[in-house]
Amino acid sequence: MRAIWKGVVSFGLVTIPIKLFSATEQHDVQLRQVHAADGGRIRYRRVCEAEGVEVPYSEIAKGYELPDGQVVVLDDEDFDRLPIVSGRNIDVQKFVPAEQVDGLYLSKGYFLQADGPGAKPYVLLREALEQAGTVALVKVALRQREALALLRPYGDVLLLQTMLWPDEIRDPAELAPDADIVVRPQEMQMAESYIQTLTGDLDMDEFSDDYATALREVVDAKIQGHEVTQPDEPAEGGGAVLDLMAALEASVAEARRARGETVEESAPAAKRTAAKSAPRSSAPQKSTARKAAPKKAAASAGSSTRSASSSGSSTGGKKTTAKKASAKSTAKKAPAKPGTTRTATKGTSQRKTA
Repeated sequence: MRAIWKGVVSFGLVTIPIKLFSATEQHDVQLRQVHAADGGRIRYRRVCEAEGVEVPYSEIAKGYELPDGQVVVLDDEDFDRLPIVSGRNIDVQKFVPAEQVDGLYLSKGYFLQADGPGAKPYVLLREALEQAGTVALVKVALRQREALALLRPYGDVLLLQTMLWPDEIRDPAELAPDADIVVRPQEMQMAESYIQTLTGDLDMDEFSDDYATALREVVDAKIQGHEVTQPDEPAEGGGAVLDLMAALEASVAEARRARGETVEESAPAAKRTAAKSAPRSSAPQKSTARKAAPKKAAASAGSSTRSASSSGSSTGGKKTTAKKASAKSTAKKAPAKPGTTRTATKGTSQRKTA
């Protein structure tokens, strides 16, 4: 690694000469903008809008644009007069408990290496911070800009992490859900169960950048002249959660399955799942059931009438529908029309003209 900055760490009367190294690096596949027709590189030129000509880097300065469009140009002397008291020093401002630092404030990280005679005080500061469980809030000037930073042990070295200033954190109050939303105890219990199921020690080696890996495979396939296979699109998700408890129970079960545990679906969750997954064709079945009820009653009435008839009527009753039986029973009770007579033979109604 190549040092990008040299200075000293100062706490009290102790100074530690150090070198600064970038703690992180990007492993993204570097892609360039090219002309699709011939692969020619697309480059950007620094062109002055006022003159319409390309400007060399040595003639480029920084400026502040006023509301009316005028620009105030700043040069190196202007920046040299700024009150950056830290200079090449990393000045400790305060020691605070490590758990009080919100990760939202943390930005880029740098490793510190002891330089020359700074090895012993370097180890002293590292061990003191480790045993006290604290971190050091410091100020440091990097790239002509003073920054707030956090200094803490990281294994056998000291790690410097630049931080955002308090006024750089936006107020999220307007994004919070309504205060009148109430979470039921059962839902909280299931959420806690899900968290406990996935709780374990942090091992960053368990995670990988699947996108970067897939992109490298695409590039390698292009290089070798192979046809690139289009990956399957993930199933669409989202939408409103209609049953929070069911979703939580399913999440816990899925997490346990991922860990190789045997999962038995609870009865309430199974009923809700079955109700949601039931096909719409079940509606006609309800209609059939409603229609069956009066038929059953009619059949019962017809059965009572047939029991009063001769023994041969039972055979006819089996072949006759409940609707006909009901009609026959009604016909027996109704008065005969003038000029007609009725006779009943073996449970069958016959009409004779007078």
